[in-house]
Amino acid sequence: MAKNLSKKISLGIITVLLPFWIQAQEAGAPVVISLDRAIKIALSENPTVKVADLEIQKQKYAKQSAQSALYPQIDLIGQYSRAIQKQVMYMDNAFDMESMLDPLITPMLDGVGRTFAGAGVNPADYQANMAQAQADYAAAHPSTSSSDDGISVGRDNTYTGGLQLQWPLVVPTLWKQLELTSLQVELAVEEARSSKINMVNSIRKAYYGALLARDVQNLYQESYDNAILTYNNINDKFKQGIVAEFDVIRADVNAKNIKPSLIQAQNSYNIAILSLKALMGINMDQEITLDGSLSDYEQDLSAELLSINRTLEGNSDLKKFDIQNEQLKKTLSLYKAQYYPTIALSGKYMYLSMNNDFKFGDYRWNPYSTVDLSISIPIFDGLKKHKDIQQTKISLQQMKWQREEVVRNLKLAVDNNISMMTNYVEQVISTKDVVAQAQKGYEISQKLYDTGMGTLLDLNTSQLGLIQASLSFNQAVYNFLASKADLDKTLGVEPPAENE
Repeated sequence: MAKNLSKKISLGIITVLLPFWIQAQEAGAPVVISLDRAIKIALSENPTVKVADLEIQKQKYAKQSAQSALYPQIDLIGQYSRAIQKQVMYMDNAFDMESMLDPLITPMLDGVGRTFAGAGVNPADYQANMAQAQADYAAAHPSTSSSDDGISVGRDNTYTGGLQLQWPLVVPTLWKQLELTSLQVELAVEEARSSKINMVNSIRKAYYGALLARDVQNLYQESYDNAILTYNNINDKFKQGIVAEFDVIRADVNAKNIKPSLIQAQNSYNIAILSLKALMGINMDQEITLDGSLSDYEQDLSAELLSINRTLEGNSDLKKFDIQNEQLKKTLSLYKAQYYPTIALSGKYMYLSMNNDFKFGDYRWNPYSTVDLSISIPIFDGLKKHKDIQQTKISLQQMKWQREEVVRNLKLAVDNNISMMTNYVEQVISTKDVVAQAQKGYEISQKLYDTGMGTLLDLNTSQLGLIQASLSFNQAVYNFLASKADLDKTLGVEPPAENE
């Protein structure tokens, strides 16, 4: 029982830990990377592409922010004001109530005086009493006709609060600015597309470069292994007294001469792999293995050369140039729109309270509201708008000539790439035959030397010729693929990984 229980526990532990062990093994295992997969990973993981994609979203938000200016803006506002020294109001003689009422009061008083005189009242006493009364009133209420005295206006504390509305109804410059913002979004989209095209170009060239470095490394490794094998065979024959010591020395020197080239090829391959990882945006410690070799592309070179489309409609630089040209046209319209009047609607709904103390519970709040419709018509600004318009027109003319120069250079680059690709195809065809002949010559020289009919010098020479022919073949294939990648970049060929 105890033994069976122990087995069950062991099986349970293995069952639980097995998935983690497999995952750990898979994490450390090299990942096979094809060209399409490398492009797909780069387009999803490379920081440059991510930044370009975020720029699109950023410009979209900027457009939405600019569009918000078309809507009403409502603010809740409040203000407190403390009067340090109140404003004083003065009233001239034109507003002297005594002077204004004198033509009415004097005849009335005369009539009253005659009435009292008829009733036996002494008119002189009556006038004296009236004069005294007027004097007492004037002493208690100073005349407002004096220019030296004034009336204090307002109270110590003033509170204002409420809602404020601002709504641009007719603003032509704002409408044109929104059109410019839309073009900015288009430019950001094209920048992102250009970033992806450039990334695909870099990945393709890096991948082809890594394949070339690996093929060169394999070539030198094979040559070094053959040289070591030849040295061992000759050394065995020397020990048997069949060959001279000179052949042993020459075979040893030949193997050691290949060793530095092998080390350099290994270092070049490691650097190429690290560069490819950096472009892909993956962990630099992750081991990867490249799928295929340069010779796999050799059969399709002529077909790719014949299927080239020379049109520049997809060129990213031209697309960005056209968007920038359209931006200048919208800017010209914006400057012209500055001549048009603008109409804006504004309004307030406020509460006001003025008090001399801080007894908030006793305050009386009085509402008031206003609606304003304002119009602004430009008259004169020192010819600033006119000069801005003329400057923009000159910029448009400059861009017209610059675009023609860009198109001319792009066409030259396309023709140059196609010409080089044609030469590289011819080099691939010729060097392929040379490699076949060199391989055959090396095999013959090796058999001749083994049978004693050839010399070691012939064997080393044929081996060197095979190395050079193979290097030329691989280099020609790489040059064609790199030129094709540059041509696709110039033509603005869409990244194939985007549609996957």
